[in-house]
Amino acid sequence: MIRASRPLSDLRKPEDSRKPKETGPHRLGMLAKLPVFFDLRGKRVVLAGGSAGAAWKAELLAACGAFVEIYAEAVNDEMSALIARGAADGALVLHQRPWSIDVFAGAAMAVGDVEDHAEAKAFRCAAKAAGVPVNTVDKPETCDFQFGSIVNRSPVVIGISTDGAAPILGQAIRRRIEMLIPPTLAHWADRAQAIRERIMRVLKPGPERRTFWERFSEAAFRDRMDSKSDAAIDRLITESRTGLATARGRVTLVGAGPGDAELLTIKAVRALQSADVILFDDLVSDAVLELARREARRMMVGKRGSRESCSQSDINALMLKLAGQGKHVVRLKSGDPMVFGRAGEEIAALEAAGVPVAVVPGVTSAQAMAATVNRSLTHRDHAQSLTLLTGHSRKGEVPETIDWARAGAPNATLVIYMGARQATGIRARLLAEGLARHTPACAIASISRPEEQRWSGTLDALVEGVAILPEGAPVLIGIGTVFADLAPCAAGTLTAAS
Repeated sequence: MIRASRPLSDLRKPEDSRKPKETGPHRLGMLAKLPVFFDLRGKRVVLAGGSAGAAWKAELLAACGAFVEIYAEAVNDEMSALIARGAADGALVLHQRPWSIDVFAGAAMAVGDVEDHAEAKAFRCAAKAAGVPVNTVDKPETCDFQFGSIVNRSPVVIGISTDGAAPILGQAIRRRIEMLIPPTLAHWADRAQAIRERIMRVLKPGPERRTFWERFSEAAFRDRMDSKSDAAIDRLITESRTGLATARGRVTLVGAGPGDAELLTIKAVRALQSADVILFDDLVSDAVLELARREARRMMVGKRGSRESCSQSDINALMLKLAGQGKHVVRLKSGDPMVFGRAGEEIAALEAAGVPVAVVPGVTSAQAMAATVNRSLTHRDHAQSLTLLTGHSRKGEVPETIDWARAGAPNATLVIYMGARQATGIRARLLAEGLARHTPACAIASISRPEEQRWSGTLDALVEGVAILPEGAPVLIGIGTVFADLAPCAAGTLTAAS
């Protein structure tokens, strides 16, 4: 079934998808708590309690350089082990007796892991009488402050608070942030502290310093540790002073996956977060774009089969122009950029112009198909080979250069990209090469997205099956016995994504 569409020759220029910026002052939204960072180095902290929770608080406080005095008649094994091995910094002293009013004088902070609300109120009153801020574990009504979840890349420290409403949610947020921030960031931050005075001395305020720190920060998320060597720092200082650092742009080809933003790689998210400009294909989902740096300019450049789209030459020229302006350009492609994405032409143009280019792989649609139907595409009982092919040629027809006999072998799995419009021709070619009419087949529209829909049946019914999928949606076709045990669907019926 071939649907009418605008001719491929009807091309459009790249489209800037940025919304108009709002003008006028913005009021800061409500904050449940003020996030502050308390310097405890060399200061005394009173901690009441000997439980596992108290041990965690003691270790945390000592790691900040505090002198932690622990008051508890009995301590559990975790606290005993902590006292025995000591903390990363600061000091831990155990007083095996209950806390008393006199222990708060001169303390910078008091933390109480106490049993009931009556004791929590007494602990708070005693500490407040001495002018000491108080935290009582799991009793927010007697707290001056709360501990949040922490991402430790010290000297970079990130605190997360849910205002005590959902500590587990805070921990989940912490895990996701830790996934995005490399452990080596701590070493980069140490390096920044070490060179800060020098940068203040040798670079002028304004553009020179800002350029240096922007490029330094980019390298912290992208480069190897040797990029912060003395020679690399000297070079970046020179480039920032002369303007060369601003003039040097680069392009990163990033795989956006089939649509589900959670299928992005960590490296892809980091690239999106460091982009100045994002040139994205029509198939890239809004959820993926939401993960990009807020300040990044977003431009849709089309590249979708059977629809009007930008010419490849326009896209190449735009990448070169933006990189020439010193921008980090992310060319965001659906699926994997190196699978039917014309990345080769873009890389060739960039390399010919001397523009640095890197590639971040993505999850290609065939992998998402295997996941959505829970079937191995190379199950040893069914397939000894896997073929990925495009369903149309440059002329918009079934490709003549494909070895259809080999692609449609009985012991192979065949996955066809962009084949919906050529389903009639594909079925005819496979049948002509001897593939059985009852060979299992499936077609999936909008893989991994909320609107995903699936048809399954046989090769003989492929055309009718593809025809009932949503018009205009990206469709992937799978053929082979690995799809044999899918729930059968008669022509004209669909299986919606679960």
